[in-house]
This record gives sequence, C-alpha cells and structure tokens, in this order.
Amino acid sequence: MNYPFSALVAQSKLKQALLLCAVNPGIGGVLIRGEKGTAKSTAARGLADILPLMQRVAGSRFNCAPDQPLDICEACQQPDWSVEAVAAPFVTLPLGATEDRVLGSLDLEGVLVERKKKLQPGLLATAHRGILYIDEVNLLPDHLVDVLLDVAAMGVNTVQREGLSVSHPARFTLIGTMNPEEGNLRPQFLDRFGLMVDVEAPRDVTERTEVVRRRIAFETDSVAFAAKWAQEQQTLQQQIQNARQLLPSVSLSDGLLTLISQLCTELNVSSLRADIVLYKTSLTLAALAGRTTVTGDDVRQAAELVLAHRQRKKPFEESRLPDNKLDELMNQPPPPPPSQRQEESAEANEPAENSPGNQAENESPDSKEEVFGVMPVTETPTITVDTDAVSQLAPLGRRSQTRQAQRGTVIRTVPDAAPTDVAVSATIQQSLFRDADNWQITRDDFHQNIRSGKTGNLILFVVDASGSMAASRRMEAVKGSVLSLLTDAYQRRDAVGVIAFRGIEAQVILEPTQSVDLAEQAMRSLPTGGRTPLPHALWLAAQALQKNNRADARQPLLVILSDGKANVPLPGGGDAWQQTVELAAQLRKNEIPALVLDTDTDFLRLGRAAELAKVLGADCLSLEELSAESITRTVSGRVRA
Repeated sequence: MNYPFSALVAQSKLKQALLLCAVNPGIGGVLIRGEKGTAKSTAARGLADILPLMQRVAGSRFNCAPDQPLDICEACQQPDWSVEAVAAPFVTLPLGATEDRVLGSLDLEGVLVERKKKLQPGLLATAHRGILYIDEVNLLPDHLVDVLLDVAAMGVNTVQREGLSVSHPARFTLIGTMNPEEGNLRPQFLDRFGLMVDVEAPRDVTERTEVVRRRIAFETDSVAFAAKWAQEQQTLQQQIQNARQLLPSVSLSDGLLTLISQLCTELNVSSLRADIVLYKTSLTLAALAGRTTVTGDDVRQAAELVLAHRQRKKPFEESRLPDNKLDELMNQPPPPPPSQRQEESAEANEPAENSPGNQAENESPDSKEEVFGVMPVTETPTITVDTDAVSQLAPLGRRSQTRQAQRGTVIRTVPDAAPTDVAVSATIQQSLFRDADNWQITRDDFHQNIRSGKTGNLILFVVDASGSMAASRRMEAVKGSVLSLLTDAYQRRDAVGVIAFRGIEAQVILEPTQSVDLAEQAMRSLPTGGRTPLPHALWLAAQALQKNNRADARQPLLVILSDGKANVPLPGGGDAWQQTVELAAQLRKNEIPALVLDTDTDFLRLGRAAELAKVLGADCLSLEELSAESITRTVSGRVRA
C-alpha cells in the first residue's frame, strides 16, 4: 500500500508539479531532485492512487483506447470486444532492466504453440497512457536512456529483432527521482522532463515532527491511516478529473504568450521546448485552479518549474533560477514592435559627447583586491582511453566501447555450447529449425548474446597545490585546465577523483565519484601554499587505483598536474625525488595509463615533470599546450580481471 498523497507534509511545489502532470500528460513529466529522505519516491508512488480511472479495450496488453484499436493487439481483434475502466498504469522501470524487457521481445509461447512470430509487450507498452517512474534516474544505463529518448520523442515504440518488426503507441508521463550527489543527467535527457523540482527536508521543527508522527502512524496501521485520508484522496482525484475536462477551454492571451518567449530569451534558454512546455503548464495551472483564463501569476509559477533545468549553459552552472530574476523579468514592459525597435536602434548608434560610455574611457578604474580564480581554457580537451586491451568483463560505462559487455544492446548472437548470456530466442529458433515436429533443446542449439556496451573509466587528478604554484599565477592555469578536463568527464559520465598535495602531505579531497560537480567545487576551493610532497601523492594515487580495481574494475587514467619538484619525502625520511621515481615505476609496472601536465613556467626549467612522465611511460604536455588548443590524448592500458 502506498503512502497517501494527501498526507504529505509541506512540499507544496513537489505536489503541485505531480498534480500538473496528472492533469496534462502533454507537459512531459517531472524530474524530482533532492537528497535522500526527502519524500521523492513517496510522493511519486502516492500519485498513482489519485489518478482517475481510464477507459481501455478489455484485456488489452497495450492499454488501447476504445477509439484507437491496434492491429497487433489480440483484444482489439476480437469481434465482441468490450470496454473496461481500470486504474491508470503506474510502471516502475528498474535500473537493471534489460532492453528486451523495456521495449518488448519475441513471444516465445507464440513461437512454440502457434508457430508464428508476435510481440511480447514490454514495460513501455504497459505504461502507455499512464506513468513511467524511474527511481535514481541519473543512474540509468546509457542503452536504456537512448531507448527512452527515442520513444519519448516519437510517442511510438518500434521493435525490430529476431525477424520481428512491430510498432505500437507509447505515450506516457515520465517521472524521475535523483540525488544530485550521485551525478547528473545527460542534457538531452534532462530536457525531456517538462518540469523539475528541487526538494529539501523541512527545516521547521513542527513540520518535521508532523512528518515523523504521520509516518509512524502509517507503518503501525496502514489501513486505518489510509482510511483517515480517504476523503482528501477522493477530493484530489475529483480535482484532477475536473481540471482535465476544463483544460481544453482554457485560453492564454497574446500578451502572456509574448511574455513566455521573453522569459525564455532573457534567461538564455536555447531549447524551444521550454516555450511550449511553459505554455502548456500555464494552461494547466489555470485549469487546476478552476479557471478558464491564464493569469500572469500562472506564468510565473510555471516558469519556476519549467526553466530552471533548461537555462544551464555549462556543466557546472547551478540549475536554479537566480533570486528575484523572475520578478524583475515579470515587471519589465513588453518588447516594442519591430518598427519602433529599428528607430530606437538608429538613435542608439548616434554618438553622444557626454555619454556615460565616453566618460568612462577617461576615468581610471578603482583598484580592487585580486582574487585567485580560474584561467579559462580556449577549448575543452578530450581524453580518449583506448580499450583494445580492456578486459571483456569490464562493467558497463559511458566512454570506451567494448564488444562484450555484461549489459547493453545485443548486436548479434553466435552458437555457443556453454553460453554465459543465453540468447533464448535464437536458441529456441535453432531447435525448431532443426526438428520442428520433435522439438527439444540440445547443447548444440545454445546461442550466446554479443552485446555492445561501454567500459567505465576513472579519471584520477593529482594536483600540485604547493607554494610554487602561486608563482606567475600558475594555479589559475591549473584550475582552468582541470575544470576543462572535468567538462569532458561530465560529458562522458566518468567517475572522477581528486588528490591534492601541499605542505607536508597529500590529501584525497574527493573520493572517486560520478558527481563531477563535487570535483569542481573541490578544485575551486583548493588552497595553495607550502612545500611539495609529491611522493605521498603518488602513494595515495596507487592506493586509490588499487581500491578501484577491487571495487568495480573501472578503466583508470591518472592525470598529474605538477612541476615535479618534489621536496618532501615519505614519513621516515629519504630522498623525495628518488621516492617519486620508484613510485612512478611501480605505477607503470601495474599498467596504469597516465598523463603529466607540466606546470613549470619558469624561464629556466629543470624538466622534472618530463622525467616523471618518462618513468610513468606517459606523455608530458605543458600548460601552454593545453591552453592553446584542444588536445586528444590516447592512453593504452589493460584492466586486470
């Protein structure tokens, strides 16, 4: 039994967004972001109980509407089919689901009994005209994300496999929950969510107490608790039903339509989907309130839900609307007509002798305190990890292609007497072709699935933060370079770790994580000063990579940013540079791919970074090379099974 939706405490925006999607599936669903324990999943699952009943062809496995029968639906092909009222489907998509289970597959019963090929509907068919819910949607494997992108764009699911070619409608409301600490969504997938809500646990003591009180009551006697909120649940269900009936008659004035486009333009939203979704959401807000006319307040409320996740321009920019920005834009006058804009433009081009701009040229700027920041890189570097020698048992990842992943798209099947991933359909078909009258499966009939996936990668940054990095503002260039490489890691969805060394020891400032936002924050706040404990940094790197190999065998890449001038030995004393060489040799012996970025910008260079790269078997690039143009670095390595 689900926790009653009406019993949720606070979280007004979350409940509003879910109700909007229930009224108007055309909005495109909602993404719910928040830390663990903020009622994300509870709210999403509670929505299922207040959705109005839907009419469908009785027994249809594709949820066919009575006025839209489907040729491949057996229920629709019955001459005496009837109509039934059923609960709207609420389908949960597991993160470990196979592509066949999501899309649909060959119906083996039909092959064996009826000796003909037909479709076994998948989760997308079951979710048609309902809700598809994905918990921790940011952890969804790429091959399933690609499937959902295609179906969400077309509203049709096409299955082509094992000689079967079938299409069926698949229009659903997508609801996803995620914890930002575990990584972000791909931009094209993020844009598919019509709305986005950021949720937090209540800060008010009274609200938190009420949350606990209600939850304990629900766990003690869920039936009695549900009965207590039954009237409120019914009221919400009726409100959704009334809003659906009212929605077609809601109108929006041309002035508000212009305001919608103005908001999207001013907030640097490039996707035109934002304008459309903002329009639909404004209409739905009015319908939910029982009105047939959209107001400016409806547009403002809709903008808070629609635009926050679409205005991002860079991977690490905060996906929140600036404070008071919407209020400022809502109070701006509408743009003038084209003819008036041309006149104003001509007047603006006339020079003014005493204009503020001319006066500013003759004034010297006030002296300001210099802030140690980030030097931008002209182009984003791209790191390519060569996986010709990567273990075939490497898990699914997002950067490097492999032809035998444990999960991923099946590209072909091959005969195999001892398969580790049985191709069921191919195996049965082979047995039928061999002897259709006396059907039985033998070892010679077995086939193996060959899947196309990607191997995971770990980019481990080892960053020199010693006092020498403050000279000639080297740290600015280093931070700019790391953030550029983090942009590439963000796009490829790699795991990222950061080790910084300064003073007398190195420190892991970020354990390997897929949230490169955390890595970016760690780099921006990284202090500089002290000596150069490079040996300790390499020792920590070796430990982190060894731990990674035991945990999930991600393909590693070690990126070292330093001038190589080690002057602090490991605890116990010794020669710091000699220890650096020995540790680097051990990393090379362990076949760790590496890249050294030389931060030495002095006129007379010792070349220690180049020597370190030579021992590691890695290339050495200067910061000037990294900043001048985009680089492609290919590293060959092997992951131990």
